[in-house]
Amino acid sequence: MTRKIIHVDMDAFYASVEQRDDPALRGVPLAVAWGGKRSVVLTASYEARPFGVRSAMPLHWALERCPGLRVVPPRFDAYRAVSADLQAIFRSYTPLVEPLSLDEAYLDVTEPLRGGPSATRIAQSLRAEIRSVTGLSATAGVSVNKFLAKLASGLHKPDALTVLLPGQAQTLLPTLPVAAFHGIGPATAARLAAQGIHTGADLRAASPERLARLFGKQGEHFWRVAHGEDDRPVQPGRAHQSIGAETTFADDLRAPDEVVRALGELAPTVEGRLHAAGLAARTVILKLRFADRAVLTRRLTLTYPVQAAADLHACAARLVTPGLLAEREVRLVGLTAAGLGPPLAAPPGLFAP
Repeated sequence: MTRKIIHVDMDAFYASVEQRDDPALRGVPLAVAWGGKRSVVLTASYEARPFGVRSAMPLHWALERCPGLRVVPPRFDAYRAVSADLQAIFRSYTPLVEPLSLDEAYLDVTEPLRGGPSATRIAQSLRAEIRSVTGLSATAGVSVNKFLAKLASGLHKPDALTVLLPGQAQTLLPTLPVAAFHGIGPATAARLAAQGIHTGADLRAASPERLARLFGKQGEHFWRVAHGEDDRPVQPGRAHQSIGAETTFADDLRAPDEVVRALGELAPTVEGRLHAAGLAARTVILKLRFADRAVLTRRLTLTYPVQAAADLHACAARLVTPGLLAEREVRLVGLTAAGLGPPLAAPPGLFAP
């Protein structure tokens, strides 16, 4: 049976919630970010994007590109409340929902609970219900597998519905740059470019054996998705081994307190991903990549699971000792939650007596 997959992605989620809740922010360039020299943009509104403001951009760059940019701190309680509404809507259509974050999910509607047999009509109904319940817009992609559904949702954001049929995909995929393929980040795209592989057509022309030698099993996956093939099921109960986030800095960090601030920027993202998966962590891992490409990791294992950004940040900050950097410059900081399991009903908090 051919699968019917919908990928739903909320539009500029954090910024849209802020604009919904504060009329003074509507229609103006907006960034959601913590303040501070090393802050990064968590989400930029669509009014800010023509100025070149993007998620994960250092905040000081965003302010230089858009002098009139409004900046507000994140409110994760508000975002989690909206996410709960979204999950309820999704699960009213199908039990096969795979959350990717607070505002993004795959749905398998091959055999839906309601909405009829048309995945396109279900996606239309989903978007209408999301707007009615939350006051926010969502973009959806519809196709026969997860890769093509996610690709479809990214083609015409924001507030759009795109259906990508297999025949259409076979025409589109060869024309795309490899960086447009989900799972191929800047570093992998650069490695592919070094091998003369720049587009989907180049990926198709490369043998799966060659790609496997370069990238292992992931290389074989690249070859398959370049042909529009993806047999991964939607996994509502998938087992996470770890959940994390990382960021690369244009200007290297040189002091431990700068690393601690960077971890503070990452912690809310990790909290959101843990919350979406219904998990908490007993181990917190710090990752540093230095300017010379050397990588260092440190971990802290707890006696009880944590999920809150404040706790994740506090744990990771403990790993940043005075001599950790050894005068080396830090290019990348990562924060990972491992030892995953269900959260406690009433966690004691790191600083509870």
